[in-house]
Amino acid sequence: MTLEELQRLHLFEPLSPEQLARVRDRLRVRHCRAGEALFAQGDPAPHFFFVNRGAVKLYLLSREGDEKVVEVIQAGQLFAEAVMFMDERRYPVNATPLAETELVIFDNACFLGLLEESPGLAFQLLGALSRRIHDLLSHIDELTLHNATHRLVAYLLAHGGGPPGRVQLSAPKQVIASRLSMKPETLSRILARLRDRGLLQVEGDTLHLLDEAGLREMLLT
Repeated sequence: MTLEELQRLHLFEPLSPEQLARVRDRLRVRHCRAGEALFAQGDPAPHFFFVNRGAVKLYLLSREGDEKVVEVIQAGQLFAEAVMFMDERRYPVNATPLAETELVIFDNACFLGLLEESPGLAFQLLGALSRRIHDLLSHIDELTLHNATHRLVAYLLAHGGGPPGRVQLSAPKQVIASRLSMKPETLSRILARLRDRGLLQVEGDTLHLLDEAGLREMLLT
């Protein structure tokens, strides 16, 4: 990554060119295959990551081996940066790429050294972590207070960042179902009901939101 590309990442905005050069000198790039283990829950955590291309699934496993997706990290996002501040620096989840993925791997020790030199960077990191906590609390609220249809509709409306009225599913449907705490067959049934009501059209991994106003009304009931 160039210094300019590094400084576009919110964590590195306050850094001087000299500090950015130190970060760049310690980073490395890793190309991962879909399904390859990146790290496991409980592994030592010497690094945090940036998804340059692809997507990474963060998940937990129950004692019975059932998978619960905690988050899907998309291209352009950092992850695992908060682990460096834990008393015991070990990854709290498992991580696996969902597709061919290019990661930029940052060294925790280097970054912590920069934090000691840059109060601005420390405040920037606090802001980023606060936003992450807010997102997780919002997700918990969705899971506890709303039914499966409400959760899926809210997800679709929140991920319509492409062309107007179109949602491109960036993860397999079973992963999205786990993220929303429902079974894949439940997700398929809800999509079918929404399609039958004329609210959306399904074409493979692309969903066309035919009536966004109608979908938003469902969130108010």
